[in-house]
Amino acid sequence: MAEFRKLYDSAFPLLFRVACRIVNSEEAAEDICQEAFFKLHEKNMVFPNPEEAKYWLIRVVKNAALNHAKRKERERRAYQKAFREDIRQVETGEGILVKKEMRDEIRETLDKLPENLRIVLILKEYAELNYKEIGRALGISEGNVKVRIFRARERLAGLLQGGSNVS
Repeated sequence: MAEFRKLYDSAFPLLFRVACRIVNSEEAAEDICQEAFFKLHEKNMVFPNPEEAKYWLIRVVKNAALNHAKRKERERRAYQKAFREDIRQVETGEGILVKKEMRDEIRETLDKLPENLRIVLILKEYAELNYKEIGRALGISEGNVKVRIFRARERLAGLLQGGSNVS
């Protein structure tokens, strides 16, 4: 039980950052992380070392968060369709700081990236994993991680500069 607690204490902050970035909700992110640890404990899974357990948890949290985000998007679209809501956002412009605007713009633009590019950037920038750790978490080579991160950053920069034909 002490090993489980140690794993929980060391991995939870990282898992929470990943989930929170994907679902944009601290409450949902916390639930997703708790579920991942519950699965680990419930299945009495044994790993050769704590690092392997951490990578397994990252995969579980990533998948659960993506599923949650997709489900929420489907619910939002169904709600809008049912009530024919106006989906335009009202911009007040008052009291909004430049830093917050930039962060929101980056977050929205990041969401426009294909999933395979978005996930590597989330793990690199928000979870602060290195290339090797990202590769292990996603089951891809370190070289593939580097290529995806390069492409993701290029595409993100192009979208932020207003290039609609960035491939």
